[in-house]
Amino acid sequence: MLPQEIFSLLTLFCVFRASVSALEEDDDYDLMYVNLDNEIEGPVLGAEETVSCDCQREHTKWDKLFIMLENSQMKENMMLQAMDELPKVDLQTLKAELSQLSTDLMGTFTAAIEKVTSHVMSQVEQVLVRNRDQAEEAKRLRESEQGKALENILLLSHNMSSRLDRLESAWLRRSEVEAQETAFQQEKFLPARAEDLLLNSLWKELQQTRAELKVSQRWAAQHLLPAGCETAVLFPMRSKKIFGSVHPTAGMSLHSFTACIWIKVTEALDKTIIFSYGTKFNPYEIQLYLSRESAVLVVGGNEHKLAVKNAVFPGKWIHLCGAWSSENGSASLWVKGELAATASDLANAHSIPDGGILQIGQEKNGCCVGGGFDEALAFSGKLTGFNVWDRVLSAQEIAAQSGEDACGIRGNVVGWGVTEVLTYGGAQYVS
Repeated sequence: MLPQEIFSLLTLFCVFRASVSALEEDDDYDLMYVNLDNEIEGPVLGAEETVSCDCQREHTKWDKLFIMLENSQMKENMMLQAMDELPKVDLQTLKAELSQLSTDLMGTFTAAIEKVTSHVMSQVEQVLVRNRDQAEEAKRLRESEQGKALENILLLSHNMSSRLDRLESAWLRRSEVEAQETAFQQEKFLPARAEDLLLNSLWKELQQTRAELKVSQRWAAQHLLPAGCETAVLFPMRSKKIFGSVHPTAGMSLHSFTACIWIKVTEALDKTIIFSYGTKFNPYEIQLYLSRESAVLVVGGNEHKLAVKNAVFPGKWIHLCGAWSSENGSASLWVKGELAATASDLANAHSIPDGGILQIGQEKNGCCVGGGFDEALAFSGKLTGFNVWDRVLSAQEIAAQSGEDACGIRGNVVGWGVTEVLTYGGAQYVS
């Protein structure tokens, strides 16, 4: 059954029960006969009696009952109508509120999405702009370096071409002079004068060409590696973390040795290590270091050293060699292939033990816990052509080490380009 019908039946039942209770409680009520047609029969009047209409008479209990039933029916209809209208109003109100809420949320979400999208796009644009600027800066630097190199090459080529043109013009003038000499053989002073002018012109041209070649050689010496070496190790700054570890091809148990190396130092302090070999018992078995403009060779400890003054100039490539023999303690230092200093009884009868550490640009001096490095001893600049032999080389062999294409000559203990040299802390290979 429908909810409305159930509610109607319950209402009728309640009204009927109330009415019956009222009838039962009335002691003066006279039970009247009720026929099958639900009509109320009163007492039979005599024929002679005339029925008088009393319009002001009170309602009977049955009248009251039917009036109450009618009123209850009307109330029921009113309540049902109100109940029908109430959900419609509530639904319309709820629909309007939901629509308003949806509109508000949509506006809020749209604004939030736009804000987040704008922020993300702004960050992406900033990253793209920053990356583009960095790429353009790197490109400009590369182009600038390449442009400078090309400018130098073009300038040299242009100068050489100009010199050749002038020489060609001079030879043409000489041909003209010779033709004039043939035409004017009578005049004796003219050939000699023309020849002198030609020789002077050629001399000036040769002097200018020589000066330009010297400038070109100086530029090449500053920017190119020496002795035909293809690679060098760059130490960009003094640091206790920057060094190179050398793994010798043969054992370091030595009774004599020769060590040679090319260096271009940025700045030398009181002690700037070029290379160092030491053990845990003696960290100063072999050392070659700089002391300002001097070069110092150490064998067997700091008390056994050989030094040469005014050997090094910052910013220029210098070739150094150190040799030693335990037989009579003879030691020598060589600068640019020439003997610069000698000594005898230097660590006489000493032998270099194997099992130590060979390093370039630093020394393992045990200054720190576990053995560390000292920043003040670090090398800054470039190193190349590091070679070590297990014998003392002759003067001719050492001179050859500083010549052209010397990097093709390699030591049998350490050979540059063959022996493993590992770089650490920012040291790097350059060409």
